[in-house]
Amino acid sequence: MTGMDLLLAEPRGFCAGVDRAIEIVEKALAKFGAPIYVRHEIVHNTYVVNDLKAKGAIFIEVLDEVPAGATLVFSAHGVSLAVQQEAAARGFRVFDATCPLVTKVHVEVAKLAKEGYEFIMIGHKGHPEVEGTMGQLDGGIHLVDSVADVAHITPTQTAKLAVVTQTTLSVDDAADIAAAIKARFPKVREPKQQDICYATQNRQDAVKLMSPQVDVVIVVGSPTSSNSNRLAEVASKLGTPGYMVDSAADLQPQWVQGCQRVGLTAGASAPEILVTQVMERLKALGAVSVQRMAGEPESVKFPLPKGLRMSASEVL
Repeated sequence: MTGMDLLLAEPRGFCAGVDRAIEIVEKALAKFGAPIYVRHEIVHNTYVVNDLKAKGAIFIEVLDEVPAGATLVFSAHGVSLAVQQEAAARGFRVFDATCPLVTKVHVEVAKLAKEGYEFIMIGHKGHPEVEGTMGQLDGGIHLVDSVADVAHITPTQTAKLAVVTQTTLSVDDAADIAAAIKARFPKVREPKQQDICYATQNRQDAVKLMSPQVDVVIVVGSPTSSNSNRLAEVASKLGTPGYMVDSAADLQPQWVQGCQRVGLTAGASAPEILVTQVMERLKALGAVSVQRMAGEPESVKFPLPKGLRMSASEVL
């Protein structure tokens, strides 16, 4: 196999929320020492989680696994009010790594609930972000995962209904579901700004631009990563085969056999080192050139929580 070209998506990889979440764990380890307990995988990426484990992070699902007096970090996906209250009651030192764009949805839910609203949430059942958002209230949030689901929800009233969305969905799928909700409940309140995050949108837009130009799209991302899965789906829906790899070892030679042009991108929780390793693997399989797509640079940066920000003396 010779002469294969590689087209690299822009933007790709880490978003501001993921950068911040990883930095929170690393700074907590540096400041307080190992172990640092993290509720759920800090972000959905095998490499990142294993790297932090090696540095002294312990990932848990239930707070019973956290000893008294320990430092606890909430993952980027957010947690329910019940988890927040339990952590406070047990006196842990807590740092919240919830992505600020997820927190924005939580704040909106709390605000509108006080005004008597019920909610329809567009999202994937069982995803930690969905559980965290739905767990902001004791009830009154109805989850829909597809257009078909919309016909089966039974809110107690329709005068005050609002839509919220998981931040890492397919932009197009979410729009279709939102349209179905609007058709059934014409007075439904929609978010002022869509809940799907800028990074999810940008990476999907890049794949839409890339897909018609290549024979296959390779997405670097872990199977548990919602936004990475959506990138592969976006390519496939445009008629270009899309495959996800957790690492270079997952790349199957037959996927690129006979291809003249291969597209490569990465989900928002996938580090650039994995992209580099997949590029090397593709070069070994015959890629001879790498072209980077023109893309909108991302300059978003979220501040760290108080207690982990560097003091002036540490900066000098």
